[in-house]
Amino acid sequence: MAAITLLAVAAFSARVFIDGDTNWHVASGRWILAHHLIPATDPFSFTYVGKPWVAHEWGSEVMMALAYLAGGWSGVVLLIGVAAGTAYALIAKELRLWMGPLGQVIGLGLSFACLQPFLFARPHILATPLLVFWTACLLDARRKGRGPPLELALLMVLWANLHASFIFGLGLIGPFALEALVEQPDKLRVIREWGFFGIIATALSLATPHGITGLEFPFFVLGMKVLPNILEWRGATFQQPTLFEGALLITLFLGLWRGVRVPPFRLILLVALVHMALQHVRQEAVLAVLAPMLLAEPFGRALNPDRASPRLVPPVGWKPAWRVPSVLVASVLAVGAAAVVVTRFAIPLVRTDNGNVPVTAVAHIPARLLTQPVFNEYAFGGYLIFKGVKPYVDGRADMYGDSWVQDYLAIAGGAQPNVDKAFKRWNITWTILSPREPLIHMLDTRPGWKRIYTDSFAVIHARTDALTPPPPTPAKRAP
Repeated sequence: MAAITLLAVAAFSARVFIDGDTNWHVASGRWILAHHLIPATDPFSFTYVGKPWVAHEWGSEVMMALAYLAGGWSGVVLLIGVAAGTAYALIAKELRLWMGPLGQVIGLGLSFACLQPFLFARPHILATPLLVFWTACLLDARRKGRGPPLELALLMVLWANLHASFIFGLGLIGPFALEALVEQPDKLRVIREWGFFGIIATALSLATPHGITGLEFPFFVLGMKVLPNILEWRGATFQQPTLFEGALLITLFLGLWRGVRVPPFRLILLVALVHMALQHVRQEAVLAVLAPMLLAEPFGRALNPDRASPRLVPPVGWKPAWRVPSVLVASVLAVGAAAVVVTRFAIPLVRTDNGNVPVTAVAHIPARLLTQPVFNEYAFGGYLIFKGVKPYVDGRADMYGDSWVQDYLAIAGGAQPNVDKAFKRWNITWTILSPREPLIHMLDTRPGWKRIYTDSFAVIHARTDALTPPPPTPAKRAP
């Protein structure tokens, strides 16, 4: 039921397409499929074309492109829904080991409250089931008092080519290994099993087109100075009530009320995850899926002190008075999932305007401008790429770097020296910007520029000489 709920939310929520980066991810996947090549340099912008680009999410982008080619945008949202639903089915399975139905519903509900704002059509959702499955396997290894199965490390090959969150998988090995080292008497066995697993997993994470660069990439991004200027990389704020704040406070209240005791290394891990979520908003999604799994056992033991082990099998002699046949349950759920899929394909999915995707504005761009240099809103770059327009900048801040993004922000902010220098260097002939950008007001009064389109999401300016069609070429006389 949790899986189908997530599938339905992803299939019909307008928020799934609110992020502009969705578009360039699909475009990148199409490029890879068309060229049978993983790009090592930028093929999309006109400012950075040919310069190095670490396409670290290429596997997810291919999956998104295949879904788009198979079913349009409906195919993409269903792919995202299946990934999110699979993750929640795995979380529910872990909660079910320790908690009753009410506890499961509360845990999944709090998790969903934190994850829902990040349920975008982007690669991180496709990697989420791997993060959940990986964590579940590490928890299972600790319950059984042994190291993780070595075949689990093979998952790193897929994960490292889907999304940079594989670094969390590697990071999770340490706390569980230390917990095992403290609690288990055979220290050498722990070092051998967990240490060897960590080495193999790390080595397999290098099995990408980028090698060691792919492993270094997440740390490079975290060190960028422009992160506070990008919405998803800003710190959490509680100036207004949020679902994330509510989930934190409810969990804290329930934990203190019921006297929940979390093992020290898992508590350190939870504190680290909370810190990351407060530091960067986008990490709330990681906390949303890992916290329920890490807290399931402590809460389960606090609520049921007599239970010494997880609910892996029913107690001896237990017989239910009545239960719904599992075949019937599976059939009902399968019909529900099929209904979501059929309904999604039956109702045309039409992309609409939002603050990151100016659908209507792009449709009004004169054809003669589409091939000419543009200065665009940062968030609009992804949609321009998808529509075949080479942007000035797009959501790949890691590729452009700190200095480039800072200069872009100065230009969009109307800093005249920066504007003049960039417009001259790149021969900018038109702009498409958010109405909030100060550069718009500068262009409104700048000679030789004209505002040609305005709506609540985007404003387009063009140089007047670019709007004038060239004189017709005189026909040559026949000899």
